[in-house]
Amino acid sequence: MPANRRVLLLPGAGGDPEFWSPVAQRLPARWDKVTLTWPGLGDQPRDHSVRGLDDLVALVAGELTRPSDLIAQSMGGVVAVGAAARHPEQIRRLVLVATSGGFDPAAHHAEDWRQAYRRNYPDAADWITEHVADYGPAIAEITAPTLLIWGDSDPISPISVATTLATALPDARLWVLKGGAHDLAHPQVVARWIIDHLSRDGPAARSDPSQ
Repeated sequence: MPANRRVLLLPGAGGDPEFWSPVAQRLPARWDKVTLTWPGLGDQPRDHSVRGLDDLVALVAGELTRPSDLIAQSMGGVVAVGAAARHPEQIRRLVLVATSGGFDPAAHHAEDWRQAYRRNYPDAADWITEHVADYGPAIAEITAPTLLIWGDSDPISPISVATTLATALPDARLWVLKGGAHDLAHPQVVARWIIDHLSRDGPAARSDPSQ
């Protein structure tokens, strides 16, 4: 395992680069960790060149200066799936946390997050609550070993979304955090699971470590 592993951390629709800080500070110091932000989402400053999810995928692609691992939550997981589908040679392993991954969560009776998002972030770019990405057809082509981390009490991305992704991805394992919601909020456990997954060289682990 290379000491200077490159790890990109992708936030959700809030776009906040600090979202992953509690987990990132528990990852090995020797890893090259890059935390991304999403211009125009949440309270982040706008970049008028960013007009949709495809532009966020392009932002991630610009950071793939060498084979990298992607760690992504919620909408960031959709971006990660798009990047992995378009640049498979640059993605070593994936960690997808509480995300639709490109499938329609409404089909799983998910809670609609958009109204609450607009109340919390009235100045966020319009496209985030209008556009629905469909990366479903590409998911089956993603060969990077993938760890899915889910809370079993997540109303926005129910556990049925996770099992759908686990079935669709060629090499994926699902680890469930008991009592976890959409933000999970258990950085010690999440960091331990991520370290276990990213430290491997073979397929994704078949069973989750104890909490």
